[in-house]
Order: sequence, then C-alpha cells, then structure tokens
Amino acid sequence: MPRISAFFGIIIWMYYDEHNPPHLHAEFQGNWVVLDFQGSIIKGDLRSRTALRLVRDWIDLHVQELQEDWELARAGRDLREIEPLK
Repeated sequence: MPRISAFFGIIIWMYYDEHNPPHLHAEFQGNWVVLDFQGSIIKGDLRSRTALRLVRDWIDLHVQELQEDWELARAGRDLREIEPLK
C-alpha cells in the first residue's frame, strides 16, 4: 500500500485494486480509519478528534489530487505523493 502523505504523525495510504467508493486510509498512533474524499468515515477510528480533523482538513485541500491518485491506483500505476499539512 503506497504512502501518499505524512504529517504530524499521521500517515496517509492508498491501496491498489481497491473497491469503490474512492477512499484513503489514515493511521495515527496505531489506530486507523478509512475515509472517503468528502471526509466521511467508512470504517475505523483514529481515536483522536484532532488527528481526524487534520486529516479532513488535508482532504479538503487535496480532493483533486486524491482523485488523480485513485485513478492511477485503479490503473496499476505509480501514485504521486501529496503535499502534507504544514
């Protein structure tokens, strides 16, 4: 699963050969969550409201890039890293 970004101890991943809807995986301190590109939780829990808010803020800033990476993943191509929050 390629890492596409990391910031403030949060790691963002996207799998190849994934199912719809388009989504990402985020991990923070051993906890993980799957979110769609609107920031809705599909599965899991980061157990940190702050970390979840940061991931959602990051998603809002990078929706287009996430969609592009989703299409690359579906085509089996290398994903692009996306700029982290600063």
